[in-house]
Amino acid sequence: MKPGPYVMLVMTDTGLGMDADTQARVFEPFFTTKGLGKGTGLGLSTVYGIVQQSGGSIYVDSDVGVGTSFSIYLPRVAAAPLPAADRTRPSTVGGSETVLLVEDEAGLRDLLRESLEGSGYRVLVAGDGTEALQVAAAHAGPIHLMVTDVIMPGGTGPKAADEIKAARPGMNVLYISGYTDDAILRHGVLGSAAFLEKPFELDSLLRKVRELLNPH
Repeated sequence: MKPGPYVMLVMTDTGLGMDADTQARVFEPFFTTKGLGKGTGLGLSTVYGIVQQSGGSIYVDSDVGVGTSFSIYLPRVAAAPLPAADRTRPSTVGGSETVLLVEDEAGLRDLLRESLEGSGYRVLVAGDGTEALQVAAAHAGPIHLMVTDVIMPGGTGPKAADEIKAARPGMNVLYISGYTDDAILRHGVLGSAAFLEKPFELDSLLRKVRELLNPH
């Protein structure tokens, strides 16, 4: 670390802890101690990338049977915070089309569904790629847009999108993810695909949805 003032954030648990071999690999992309289909091994590698890009450092200290602590050091900023964004801007125009929303995190899935429904859209929901295929197959009407996370334990978004688009060629796809660019490319999301990086504001999502539904 470069000398200077930092803000330190420490997160500690009293769980099972990690042995030395696990600690040595804990930030590696796609390394996981979970069973097949239970984890992607990208969570901590994404955290590591975000901290590094912010000019900070992250350290892990763990004892088996005792617990684990992660310490994040972020450069302290002396400048005054920027003024809050103008909250009086007009709301994004909604629509009435059908959107298939695929997100494995229940809390975020509910938030996105409420936002889309509040803008007039009909929303079909699925918790992963496998469920998305089932929901799409059971829906008799059109699906105008699929909004999907990329990397999920129960089937990836790109694979599900490809299969659904084969039966519904007119459907557009918007990918959303918080993982690194390298991880996204590994799962087949190319630069030409519509993509929204997490975290994003709900207005940004609604604007992107409208943009894809009105391509011209």
